[in-house]
Amino acid sequence: MFLLRIIVLAAAIVMAMPIAADTVHPSAQPQVLVIAHRGASALRPEHTLAAYLQAIEDGADYIEPDLVSTRDGVLVARHENEIGGTTDVAQHPEFAGRRRSATIDGKTQEGWFSEDFTLAELKTLRARERLPQLRSTAYDGRFEIPTLAEIIRLLADESARRGRVIGLIPEIKHSTHFRQLGLAMEDRLLQELAAHDYTRRAPVVLQSFESGNLRYLHERMADAHSNIRLLQLIDEPGGKPADAMDDSDAPSYGQMLTPAGLQRIAGYASIIGPDARLVIPLDGEGRLGAPTDLVRDAHAAGLQVMAYTFRPEQAFLPRALWTDDKPATRNPAASIAEIRAYVAAGIDGFFTDDPALGRRAVSP
Repeated sequence: MFLLRIIVLAAAIVMAMPIAADTVHPSAQPQVLVIAHRGASALRPEHTLAAYLQAIEDGADYIEPDLVSTRDGVLVARHENEIGGTTDVAQHPEFAGRRRSATIDGKTQEGWFSEDFTLAELKTLRARERLPQLRSTAYDGRFEIPTLAEIIRLLADESARRGRVIGLIPEIKHSTHFRQLGLAMEDRLLQELAAHDYTRRAPVVLQSFESGNLRYLHERMADAHSNIRLLQLIDEPGGKPADAMDDSDAPSYGQMLTPAGLQRIAGYASIIGPDARLVIPLDGEGRLGAPTDLVRDAHAAGLQVMAYTFRPEQAFLPRALWTDDKPATRNPAASIAEIRAYVAAGIDGFFTDDPALGRRAVSP
């Protein structure tokens, strides 16, 4: 009964939305891309080879590693350079003295930071679940922190084995911070991609919440990297990219989402990645409202829209779709219904923690 109720409710939500005359049914649209957000991070500890492999098995079109730098300049996959929340570093007494405070992108935090460790030291750590209050911790302690090179080898091997192309969509984390430390990542990322035959041919999208590094990559790539596209991530409308915080004339994210701002983004990128609620907001009762003009305006500027992030736990779902009062409850039917509402609004792709559900959502 719960499942039937959710399906009926989701259908009512989608049917109630104002749909533009040129909107078509998802099954008639060009392929909407399923992007594995940090791998299949709803099922395995994020940013591990196991999470990426699960995502590939579950049908993801792209896998997403967030990239940070080690002290010796190696690109590794972590959502943040603070690694205390996603590894067992706190259980390593030999690293106790490296806990410190740091200001990253204008925010002060305390913990252990990737730039204070060599790759060899990071390889002694093991990943753990970032959201233990919502997700299983059964895989804690099993998996290493992977390098970008290891991730590319996994993609190449799995692509050959499965006979299908799997894209790579890395996010460059804290670009300005690492550049100020002498650990700039952009050129090293391009070098790493060029060093592997697979990433010289396969579809690659480079993304960042900052814009200066994307402009730099746009100029640096020229015509030499025809398989690589750039994606401008969009955060809270009132905020600014970290590389523009001290520039009073630099546009906020909200200004970047105006028609004029989108035209400027189109000068260096071909995709935007907004928070999903900027595409379809929630109303005061926790229901999906009417779509905004963002997708229409972005398409008019020649930009694709790949929204983030869809997660199957009720804590992240519209409150009106919950089946009980437990935030940790997995609610696959509601997650699929939510994604389909966004597909109907015209997005070109989406980031999801559970690519299997994402694949079901876009299947005819």
